[in-house]
Order: sequence, then C-alpha cells, then structure tokens
Amino acid sequence: MLPLPVSFRKRQLSRNGLRHSKSTKDVLLMRARVTNLGLLLLSGATVLSLLFNLSYYFSSPRGLLHQQLLHHPPPSDILSTIQRHDALSAIDHLIMVPGHAIWKGTDVRRRLDDEEWILEPYQRGGGRVAAFYQHIAAGAELARQDERALIVFSGGQTRPTSTSTEAESYMRLALAADLIPSLSASGLRARSVPRATTEDHALDSYQNLLYSIARFHEYTGRYPSQITIVGYEFKRRRFTELHRAAIRWPRERFHYIGIDAEGEEIIKAQEGERLNGYLPYTVDTYGCHDMLLSKRRSRNPFIRFHSYHSSSPELAPLFSWCPGPSEGGQTAVYGGPLPWHALR
Repeated sequence: MLPLPVSFRKRQLSRNGLRHSKSTKDVLLMRARVTNLGLLLLSGATVLSLLFNLSYYFSSPRGLLHQQLLHHPPPSDILSTIQRHDALSAIDHLIMVPGHAIWKGTDVRRRLDDEEWILEPYQRGGGRVAAFYQHIAAGAELARQDERALIVFSGGQTRPTSTSTEAESYMRLALAADLIPSLSASGLRARSVPRATTEDHALDSYQNLLYSIARFHEYTGRYPSQITIVGYEFKRRRFTELHRAAIRWPRERFHYIGIDAEGEEIIKAQEGERLNGYLPYTVDTYGCHDMLLSKRRSRNPFIRFHSYHSSSPELAPLFSWCPGPSEGGQTAVYGGPLPWHALR
C-alpha cells in the first residue's frame, strides 16, 4: 500500500485557524488510497471468482462424473465378465460400416429383396438395398486383406417396429453370408473370435464415427491408429471434411471408400445429402442443436444410451461437447486432449 502523503500526515489549519485531523473517510477517498483500495477489491473478487469456478466444475455433475470416470475403472462385476484374447492387442485398424436400415430376414439368398428390410419410404427401390450389402461385403473384404483390422458395424435401435439395431442386423447378414474374417492366432478355433463387432447406439453419421472409435477401444482395449469408412460415396465430404475435423482425427490416417446405389436415384440422393446432411453440419458441427438434435431424438424410440462414458472415459468431454455462444458458436471445435494424438 502506498504511504500517506506527507502533507496529510500533518495537521492542517482550517479557515478559522483551528487545527483538525483528516477523518478515516477522507483518507480512504484520497487518490492514492482509492487506487490501493480498488486493487484490493479487484484482487479479492478475482480470487473468489476463481475458487467459485473451480468448485462449480468439480462439484457439477459433468465435471464430477468426468473426474470419477477418468480415475476409476469400471466396477469389478463388469470387468470380471471381460476376457480379451491376446491376439486383439495387434488390432489397430478400424473399418467402420455405418448402418442405414435393418435387415429382418433369415434367408441370405433374399438379401436384396426390399421386403426383407425395414426401410424408410425414400429407401425403397433404386438399388439402395444392394448398396447396403455392398458396404458390408466391401468392409469384410478389406478386413480379410488386413489382419490388423476390425470391422465395426454402427447403428442404433432406430426403428420403432424392430427391437434389432441397424448394426446387429448388418452383422447378422454378414455372418449368414460367411463374410466375417476371424482372428488368426494359435490356439484359436475357427471363427471363435470374429474380427467384427457392433456399435449399437449411434443415431447419426457423427455418432457413427465417434462411437465406433469408442467401441473399438471397448472391444480391443486400445484406440485405433487408422480408420477406414465404407459407406455412400455421396456422403464422403460429410465424413472426411466435417466429422473427421470435428474430432480432430489426422487426415493422413483417415480413409473413405464410397459405394453408391446405381441408377438415376443417385441424383436425388446427392441433393438430399447436400440439404439434409452436409449443410446442416456446417452450421452445427456436433449435431446437438435444433434440426440435427431433433433427428437424434426421433431415432431413439426405445430410450437407449451408450456405455462409453465408463469404457472410454478419456472421451467423456468430447461426448458432451455441444458448443454454443459462450464457446464461440455452434461450429467451435473441441480443443481438449484426445487419445489418438498420442499415437503419432
């Protein structure tokens, strides 16, 4: 604190010649004292604000949950049921096949029949079902060529008329068609450990990507170093330009194989993708506002939610990231640490 000016330490004469002392109020209101008092008040307010924010973060449900999940493994009753084969430790390539419908059939010979699928009206005809099967077959063939690859079929329980998930139906069709490769390791019986699994919670393309990474980690115990997506060609830009950038996955380790339905239907599909897919994600990067959030809700008729907060706690902040005005707008990219950056 600055010293009191000398002129005010001395008694001063009033107009009538009497001496008097400055009051405490007068002293504090002098310029030097006002400066010091202001600094004290600002410093105190800053410390209190910092303490309050830290207290709020660590005591709030999101902050507390993140801290608990990050530092505590899943309960023993869950871990006791999990036994990963050693051969899974060599798997580092995620091949993701996003689901678009549900195969309800049992006869693989009828796999291209629309009546064997639960489809949206716009998906009927035009060879869409054939494209679905080509996605499955192409993903399986890639996995056969790369013994370090795991196929993840991704898609939730999106149709109120079926209790199956999109992913489970794709996996069932792939198994019925004998497409799925198995782990090649000594001591393993043929097909005992398939190099394919399902991700049963994604409700849109962004979640297809992010949740498949989390499911890969849940299944293998590690995060992938390479990602290949097998889907529609007309959705390439949505995945490679928007979703990949949203999770800050390195471009050089991200690959996309596009297969479209044949015929004139592709023109309608391309325009529909531009208006209802690509453009909405350019203004709502994480799909958590307005129209895109409404789509997620409509695709979750059975009120399902994922387990990845506990199995992949490193991703919990990214799962919850929904930027608004306070973060810089709905396109603000998540800037926190991500486990795949350590793989470089």
